[in-house]
Amino acid sequence: MTNTDSASLFDAGDKAVANIPEFSVSEIAGALKRTVEGAFPYVRIRGEISGFRGAHSSGHAYFALKDEGAKIDAVCFRGVFSKVKAKVQEGLEVIATGRVTTYPGKSSYQIIVESIEPAGAGALLALLEERRKKLAAEGLFDDERKKPLPYLPGVIGVVTSPTGAVIRDILHRLKDRFPRTVLVWPVSVQGDKAAGEVAAAIEGFNALKQGGKIPRPDVLIVARGGGSIEDLWAFNEEIVVRAVAGSAIPIISAVGHETDTTLIDFVSDKRAPTPTAAAEMAVPVRADLLREILNHSQRLETGRMRVFTQARQRLTDIARALPRRDQLLEGPRQRFDHASAKLSSALNVLVHKQRARLETAAAGLTPGRLQQSTRHQRESIRNLTHRMQLAARRRVSDLTLRLASHAKLLETLSHRATLERGFAMVTKPDKGLVRHAKDVKTGDKLEVTFADGTVGALATDAAAATGTSAPSRGKTKPPGQPDLF
Repeated sequence: MTNTDSASLFDAGDKAVANIPEFSVSEIAGALKRTVEGAFPYVRIRGEISGFRGAHSSGHAYFALKDEGAKIDAVCFRGVFSKVKAKVQEGLEVIATGRVTTYPGKSSYQIIVESIEPAGAGALLALLEERRKKLAAEGLFDDERKKPLPYLPGVIGVVTSPTGAVIRDILHRLKDRFPRTVLVWPVSVQGDKAAGEVAAAIEGFNALKQGGKIPRPDVLIVARGGGSIEDLWAFNEEIVVRAVAGSAIPIISAVGHETDTTLIDFVSDKRAPTPTAAAEMAVPVRADLLREILNHSQRLETGRMRVFTQARQRLTDIARALPRRDQLLEGPRQRFDHASAKLSSALNVLVHKQRARLETAAAGLTPGRLQQSTRHQRESIRNLTHRMQLAARRRVSDLTLRLASHAKLLETLSHRATLERGFAMVTKPDKGLVRHAKDVKTGDKLEVTFADGTVGALATDAAAATGTSAPSRGKTKPPGQPDLF
């Protein structure tokens, strides 16, 4: 190829490049973004969480989904991440639903996550086991904290869906066994709101007051029909488990079928395999109870009659062994007759004995002994009389001193001693002693007592003592009215 040919080729290439449209970086990034979002507007991606280090300070979560051949970045914004039921953690296989887009700032593509759920039952079971171990470590599943069920509750509270077959089965079974008052708290038993509603219902029943307008249940039944692990997941939430653990009312859990197990079964006070079985646990069979009461009543009556029969037979046997009345009195009668026969002779013997003792005592008394005894008695009487006279004189002296002391004290405290010091005592003839000036009115007759006598007086200026204006000094006194002073 000659130099001329080479120059021709370069000229042709420059002309071809010049015909390609020119784009800015932002234009290319926007075109790619529109292309990707248009091709993948809404997708579900299954993969393993990678690079998750917890939520950002803004509340958004950033991680990646990967499998054995590729990886895609993922963003879950705060409003969505706060509602995610599954615990997002490193290595968990999940199914993320959202839209694929690009991030021009890093020249990468990513998925904007709108919901996350564990991939398959295996992941849910692993999450359930982890939560069970955590709550068990807190002691929420211990048997020591479980409460016994009442034998015959007056009111039964049921937390379940009001439209399902569960509530009909419970009511029908209670009616057959033992009709009771039933309060139903309607809740959702599946979905995002179910866990919060169930927990609120349990707390609401516990908040009812004894004796209030709405009766407080004696036992609660939390029930739901069977379903998949995803359907029953609300009863595995911590909020429900902790509400059951904090309930003061005993709770029977009846969630799912016999083979279904949820965390509420571990924390409740009794677990029933079905809602119907929960109703059977809550109340006894009324017919069986009546039959048992009748049986006890019959046994009590039979026992009472047996006791009476045995007592009557024992009384008859004892009476048969007792002797007749005449036989019992034969001995005492004979002893009485013998004693009566000996009484007259015994009196004569007693009289003779006493007479002999008297004669013996009289023989021992001589005139000298009598005089000596009389002299001792007189001496004793004189000594006693002298002591009594001394004591009487001492007593009279003491009383005289006490009387003089009291008289002196009385004289000191007497009003007469006060009068002797220059004071006077004012009285009214019919009302006694005048203590205050306000008790005297103009014209009142008074008696003024001095130490040496009493004089009469008439009040003329009583208004000044009561606080009212006194009559002027220039006025003349009424004729015949004496002056107080």
